Amino acid sequence: MLQALQAYFKKPATVIGIATAMMFQIIFSLIWMTGYNGVTDNVNQLKIAVVNEDPAMGANIVEQLAGSLPFQLVKESSLDQAQDKLNEREVQMVLHLPADLSKQLQAQGQQAEIRYVINESNPALIKSMMQSVASGVTAAVNKEATVAGAEAVLKQAKVPAPQAQAIAQGITDKVKSNIAYTNTVQGMNNQMVPMMMVLASFVGAMIMGMNVQQATMQLGPDFSRWSKFGARVVINLASSVVIALIGTSLVVAMGGQHAGGFVSVWLFQALFLMTFMFFSQMFLIIFGMAGMLFNIAMLSVQLVSSGAMVPRELLGSFYHSFSQYLPATYAVEGGMNLLFGGPSAAGDAGALACILLVCAAAGLLATGLRKESNKPNEAAVKTGEPVPAR
Repeated sequence: MLQALQAYFKKPATVIGIATAMMFQIIFSLIWMTGYNGVTDNVNQLKIAVVNEDPAMGANIVEQLAGSLPFQLVKESSLDQAQDKLNEREVQMVLHLPADLSKQLQAQGQQAEIRYVINESNPALIKSMMQSVASGVTAAVNKEATVAGAEAVLKQAKVPAPQAQAIAQGITDKVKSNIAYTNTVQGMNNQMVPMMMVLASFVGAMIMGMNVQQATMQLGPDFSRWSKFGARVVINLASSVVIALIGTSLVVAMGGQHAGGFVSVWLFQALFLMTFMFFSQMFLIIFGMAGMLFNIAMLSVQLVSSGAMVPRELLGSFYHSFSQYLPATYAVEGGMNLLFGGPSAAGDAGALACILLVCAAAGLLATGLRKESNKPNEAAVKTGEPVPAR
């Protein structure tokens, strides 16, 4: 096996494969950690177009929103003009206060309406943020209307104005929110780290596996199948530890959280990177280079079902069930626990170890069942070089 291992490293494809897996960690860490840094601090760049047709209560509402919302409020004179800007993505939402808003608020048994227009042809984050803003604005206006209505009734009952105002305000302030957060995530760049680490690790492992498979084919029958399989195992084990060390170091150096400690994050990434290597190479060992089709499919499936982008609870039954057998699911869950805090990642590490052993066993079985040619390497015969011993 030692001779096979040395022969692997004499093949450029092996070195290129390991270097590619390492570059994915470096490139993804640098770009994602810097690209998403400060995203939550830049929400003041988002704009809401306000079309106020109610000169009475509308101006007061707009003034209150300007002081409470972290977004820019852009006043537009017409709804058509505001919607044109929305369509061009110059603003992220249109807030329309109709001319009869005050009249509707004061009328008995009538419900007032505030109109919002959101352009869904935007990143999903924009839609969710604007929906949250719309709910908040409606709640704030509803509170003001309740206060105004209660105050008017109290004044009709000949309650002094200051006292009526205080009583009306107290009616709506009986309950307040007290929101506490656990395992806080410091910024959008840290929020994206689990998905980045999984994506960089699997794609890197997939490309590395393709290059190692090419090197295996180039070695031909010069070495026994068991020597080549053993050499691949050693390459996977050693390279995953080194590559994970580089990836984790870059993330931490660029402000990444590591609530579980640097060593724990490093070793856990080494484990799921190693699992990705055996997982992706299993298809290549069984199907040859055609196994890359399975790896491409597994990349898409794992990005959808791992819980890095969309909660697994929101997925259909097929993807939710299938995700329990895929390594990315446990890489994301354990990674979040170690990066941001949470329960022990021991269960996720155990699941990854099980998947790794199953994939290694499948590769070993496929290697044993494959017929091995005794024909020596044609290139060595042509050049007159001695054929290495098996």
